[in-house]
Amino acid sequence: MTESAEQFRDAPIFDADQHMYETPEALTKHLPQRYSRAVQFANFGRHTRIVINNRVSDFIPNPTFERVAAPGAHEKFFAGENTEGLTLREMQGPAIEAPAATRNPADRVAELDRQGVREALNYPTLASLIEHATADDPELTLAVIHALNQWMLEHWGFDYQGRVFSTPIINLSEVDGAQRELDYVLTHGAKVALIKPGPVNGLRGWRSPALPEFDPFWRDVEAAGLPIVLHASYPPLDDYVGKWEPPHTQNFMAMSAFRWMVLGHREIADMITSLICHGTLTRFPKLRIASVENGSSWIFPLFNDFDELAKKMPQNFGEHPLDVFRRNIWVSPFWEGCVSDVVNTVGWDKVMFGSDYPHPEGLAEPKGFWKYAEGMDVRRTYDFMGDNARRFMGLPIANPDPAAARPPALTTA
Repeated sequence: MTESAEQFRDAPIFDADQHMYETPEALTKHLPQRYSRAVQFANFGRHTRIVINNRVSDFIPNPTFERVAAPGAHEKFFAGENTEGLTLREMQGPAIEAPAATRNPADRVAELDRQGVREALNYPTLASLIEHATADDPELTLAVIHALNQWMLEHWGFDYQGRVFSTPIINLSEVDGAQRELDYVLTHGAKVALIKPGPVNGLRGWRSPALPEFDPFWRDVEAAGLPIVLHASYPPLDDYVGKWEPPHTQNFMAMSAFRWMVLGHREIADMITSLICHGTLTRFPKLRIASVENGSSWIFPLFNDFDELAKKMPQNFGEHPLDVFRRNIWVSPFWEGCVSDVVNTVGWDKVMFGSDYPHPEGLAEPKGFWKYAEGMDVRRTYDFMGDNARRFMGLPIANPDPAAARPPALTTA
């Protein structure tokens, strides 16, 4: 990819992938007393670990986030520039104190101003392991998720000054519980919600959250016009991969090459396949679903498979699966990925920018994206850097010429 001095860079940025660092009380402050021992933080030598249902997890190396890797510390790894063969831990350098912008909304807005970002989606970080760690106890899952949402509302709000949109979580292990949580977050002003891409474990066992039994929930989501983000989380395939190569750690920074290859991004492809093949997006065609921090390498193979399957089993689809994808699904590719390939596949209005700030695998500065950008024209820059996320959120777009003709597909620079 090349950088062009003439490239238009002044479109107002909507960063579709930023994060908070939760405090330890985020999971415990509002947790009912009967679950008070279900979530704990414990010291093991010099390290603090989170203990859920008496099981220790090191998926997140420092769950208190008192000291963290610097934003963008792993940039060379994810950009494919690790010429020295360093591990992620070796690459990240000394830990720093968590930036104030990761801890409260006022400081986040100040940081957005410094970054030149107008709006951002703000996801929890610690939450990425909760649903996996509590999956064998659906009632506990619902309780911890609700406690976290209460803390998020209290500490961040769900819509701070129309600029920071924090994402409460909805767990779908039980339809009634999901409907209650949806009602709670809507009542308290949520503008977007987060759902883990993967199967759920309820009283009836494991199954897809896109099966017709979940229709009451999705019907309520569609009626509310609430956009849903499917953000990368603890890989649901981890147990499967463990049968090939038993892990010595859950920590993503210490994964082997085999685990990197096999885990990949199968969970998001399977989740979207389920939403389409099980008919959810046809029964509820106004749903807005976004894939965030799941990359984009899975999209082209999935499109090819859908196209072939529709020819073999047309009776299984009320409408062509690629039409469904392009209507209902937004994608935020990795910053190091090729935006033009994604645009050419899913459509010009469905691709969103995300920096993954402040995580080490993200960009230290959202505007650092231009180092990896294809040469985008003015219209493309407005769409990708902000307006497509505003379309997903149902917000007014920033392009001063929204009546401009649909842009042509991008070609790789």
